[in-house]
Amino acid sequence: MNFNDLLQLGASLIQGNSDENTTGLATNKISNALADLLGGGGKLDFGTIVSTMQSSGLGDMAASWLGKGNNMPISADSIANVISPDKIAAFAAQLGLPESSAKTAIADALPRMIDQASPDGSILESFLGKTGGVQGLLDLAGKLV
Repeated sequence: MNFNDLLQLGASLIQGNSDENTTGLATNKISNALADLLGGGGKLDFGTIVSTMQSSGLGDMAASWLGKGNNMPISADSIANVISPDKIAAFAAQLGLPESSAKTAIADALPRMIDQASPDGSILESFLGKTGGVQGLLDLAGKLV
């Protein structure tokens, strides 16, 4: 799945979630906000997110998103452990959402976006460097078994 497809997926998940603050938003506006939140520059930096999850005690959850099978959900409160509060606030402002709705939106979209970016159980672009090299990747792969 390419960059734009992942953004569109995330936008549709956010637009279709149960939070009435997000259901009326245009998907292109959500896609732009997601691009800014998750990397920008034509790349989504999922490697850093997964690495942050590992160091925040959410490694098993990240492994479920990367591996085959069901994705463990992440709570809106846990999103603040993965993405900086400043980035969440900017995302909320860009979409005109309360921060609580922004956190819920990110929590709804992120697992599926990372899952789709890693169809074979790994994120290829820049992932190796973001997980602590070969040893970090092996540690993560061990959690997938």
